[in-house]
Amino acid sequence: MEYELVHEIKNLCRNNQMRDIFFEEVECADPVEFVRVRLKGKEVELSAEQGAGGCVTVHAVCDGLIQKFVFTPI
Repeated sequence: MEYELVHEIKNLCRNNQMRDIFFEEVECADPVEFVRVRLKGKEVELSAEQGAGGCVTVHAVCDGLIQKFVFTPI
């Protein structure tokens, strides 16, 4: 399935509310597995939630960094 992926990385610096945000189009069968492979080789905790219209949000804590991956079907 083809998705628009929005990848947000929370900034851990004090007093900085900005986030790094990246957009791309990806093709994958399982968004959770896609994130697991992308963050391979690191200590990773993943959780996922289904949204309306087939959207999938994957929350990841990777080596202390909080990341969010939002997959929206194209």
